[in-house]
Amino acid sequence: MWIHKKIIVDVYMTSAFSKNGGGGNRAGVVLSRPDFAHHQKMEIAKRLGYSETAFVSDSDKADFKLQYFTPTEEVPLCGHATIATFSTLNLLNMLDKVDCTIETGAGIFNIHIKEDGLVLMEQNCPTYLKVLNSDVFMGCVETDFIDHRFPIQIVSTGLNDIMLPVDSAEHLGQLSPDFEMIANLSREKNVVGVHAFTLTTESDETAICRNFAPLYGIDEESATGTASCALACYLFKYHKQQPQYIFEQGHNMGAISRIVVNLSYHEDIIDSVFVGGYGYLLGKKSLPV
Repeated sequence: MWIHKKIIVDVYMTSAFSKNGGGGNRAGVVLSRPDFAHHQKMEIAKRLGYSETAFVSDSDKADFKLQYFTPTEEVPLCGHATIATFSTLNLLNMLDKVDCTIETGAGIFNIHIKEDGLVLMEQNCPTYLKVLNSDVFMGCVETDFIDHRFPIQIVSTGLNDIMLPVDSAEHLGQLSPDFEMIANLSREKNVVGVHAFTLTTESDETAICRNFAPLYGIDEESATGTASCALACYLFKYHKQQPQYIFEQGHNMGAISRIVVNLSYHEDIIDSVFVGGYGYLLGKKSLPV
């Protein structure tokens, strides 16, 4: 009788976009297991239960190949899982240079690691897509909280997300999303999710954010790198042009994150987009698959 033998895989657990060494958004990182099939990677991501798990392998196009899995889907790109991956490699002294390239489902991107451990990840230059009427959010969130000074718009620097302006930090915290309706809206508009934000002037942060991506099994996320890049480009277009935007996310989840987005631009044209953050290791877990 043939008995299937379980494989034990080591998964590093790393928090990305941390603030003062705490908080952030947790991701799984699996190193050097190119032998795993798609369904095995899905099983590992589901067992770990984090919003994303990154699988690192060799690439013939870049220094590394990264694949990203939520508990329910494979996605082409994930900012916080990339920051977590390179924070892990850096902390384990597995990098021999500070500038690397990665192959992803969304393209090839540059990575830069600063001396203090800040990991910066390149994104695509922005694509500004459809502007939505606030009526589409009826039943999804409290439409009375929407800040009508700014448009509700789908923006992408690699993944499509809806930028949803909210009129105050208090109202942002009070949002009570209907995740089933947001998932339906996300499917209809072909987006990953909704990135709600409110501008702030009380500190060096540009905005406070909340991110909802229930279509991909993530009701709310404490740090979202790709959506933060889209938001920075959105604010560049509609609010204020500046080389750096700093966002906080995760207040409602008890895991405050700090996300840095650096833009370079000429006149009104953005030439490059990098999202950055710090990461720290939480530990390592051995999972059967």
